[in-house]
Order: sequence, then C-alpha cells, then structure tokens
Amino acid sequence: MSSLAHASSKNHTPSLASLQSLYQDRMELVNEKILASLECSVPLIQEIAGYLIRQGGKRLRPLLTLASADLCGYQGQDHIGLAAAVEFIHTATLLHDDVVDESELRRGVATANTVWDNTASVLVGDFLFSRAFQLMVEQGSLPILKVLSDASARIAEGEVMQLASARNINLSEDQYLEVISAKTACLFEAATHVGGLVANTSEAQVNAIKQFGFDLGVAFQLTDDALDYSSTKEALGKSIGDDFAEGKVTLPILFAYQAASAQDKAFIKKCFGELNQAEGDLERMIKILIQTGALSATLEKAQGYIQNAYKCLEDFPYSLRKLALQEVLDFVLARDH
Repeated sequence: MSSLAHASSKNHTPSLASLQSLYQDRMELVNEKILASLECSVPLIQEIAGYLIRQGGKRLRPLLTLASADLCGYQGQDHIGLAAAVEFIHTATLLHDDVVDESELRRGVATANTVWDNTASVLVGDFLFSRAFQLMVEQGSLPILKVLSDASARIAEGEVMQLASARNINLSEDQYLEVISAKTACLFEAATHVGGLVANTSEAQVNAIKQFGFDLGVAFQLTDDALDYSSTKEALGKSIGDDFAEGKVTLPILFAYQAASAQDKAFIKKCFGELNQAEGDLERMIKILIQTGALSATLEKAQGYIQNAYKCLEDFPYSLRKLALQEVLDFVLARDH
C-alpha cells in the first residue's frame, strides 16, 4: 500500500501525535537527561543551549531512536541516553546552520545567533557535540559510538559540500542528493540504526531499520525544500523564501531550471548564480516552480523514498509503534511545516 493510500485509509490528517503519545513518558526521561547534561560551570552555555532546547520542536530524531529500539524488541534503558545524544547532535548542527545561513528565525522565534552572536552560537554548538560524545561513551558500545561519531563527521562533510555547491545551478540531481544524504538523512539513519544496535537484534532487522531512517531523512529534506516555496511563514516558523534569498540551489530549483524556457533560465541564473535579486523575484520564481511542475516533481521524488521506507517496515510484526512509524511517513508528505 502506498503512503498516500495508507494516510487516506486512516481518515485523518497524519501527524506525529501517535508517536509522541506512545513515548511521552520516555521522552520526559530523555528531556531530564538533556537538562542534566547541560549543567556546567559556564552560565552562558546553559543559557544559549537551554534557549534552543526549550523551544522544543518535533523531537523527531530522538523519538525515532526510542521507537526503533522498541520495534527491534529492546527492553533496557540505554536508548534514553542515546536519544539524548542524537538530540544534542541535532541541536549542535542547528546552531551551526543558523550561523552559516545567517538565519534570523527558527520555529517562529529569533535564532540564538541573533539573540547573542555568531561566536557564542558556534562555541555552544561545539559544547553540545562534546556532550553528545560523553553520552555515547556512557552507553559503552563501540559499534554505537562508531555510528554516531561517523554520522557527526558526515554531517560536517555535508555542510561543507553544501557550501561548496552553493549557487551552482549546474549541480546534478545525484550531486544534490549526495549533499542532503550527508547533511540531513545521515542523522535520521544514525538515530534508527543505534536503536537497532542497542536492541542487539538480527542483522536483517538492524539493516532494515537503518534504511528506514535514511529514506525518511531524504524525504524529510525534499519536502523541506518544497515547503520553502509553498508553505507560509506562520506554519513553517521561519521566513518563506529563505533558500531563495541565500541563493541556495535545492532540488525544486534544479528541476525548474531543467524545464524552464531560455528566458526563465537566464532569470534563474541571475537569481542564484549571480545572487542578483530584486523585489518581486521570489514571486516570479514561485510561478516558475509551479509552471514547470518542479514542486510536484520534488514531492514525487520524496514519495518514492517514503514508499521505500514503508517496505523496510514490512517484516516487523504488527504493533502500535509500527503503526506510529508508518504515520510518521505519511506526515512527512502531508506536512506544512
């Protein structure tokens, strides 16, 4: 059954509510672990890190660690610390991202680098990476430490790859997918992978839940790319067209450029390759994205990854957590934020 068919059969709008409800108690333990790990002798670190963490967000990545461990039959408590480590890695990358992208809003509130400054944000991001590694070491598994440390290095590679390819309108689809595989999907994959590893389940199940995380992560980023041109500031929690303003070449732009007229190709080159933008250019770009079918093509690409993720769950027995993970897949395609 396709994800869209699955969603319609439920007769409600897909959300993360089922997963969040199932893991409410354990997420409270994760949050306690996070807050305890923020304690240090430098007040500014606690202030900045706490500022971002208290904003909440979806907490999707640590939820995936908890759910993956459960799905693979885990009975212990080590996944609590691992989920906290995953959230620290994610939060650190957000702090660094906002500095690199010069973002002013995240989740509808001012970014840490706007409230404080870039230097403080980068250094606190480094602190959170360090805390994440301390939590990994607490768990005591070298394979798990390798997965999360490799993911941290890969995310950094993805950031540099994105920086190097910025404003490159001749980027290929495969090159772009490589960037988001490293920058975004890698942590989704690691979050589910360590859930399988801590459960000490079969290699087949570990590989399946790892692939599930990767496919979900790619689809999540592709829908993000489309939302930057199709959502609203209120729903998205940040300014619409941020990618456009930064000259960030994403898959919708690549698809549009391939299908555009010569005149529109020149316009896209001006806006992205030269970063020469004027009032009204964002609106024109959105029209081109719609006319060329670039937004729908991007979402269709995302749906392909979602369908692959569905297949990864096929061999796991029926359970509420499996249904909740399937609904996460539906949510990724249906979301507006």
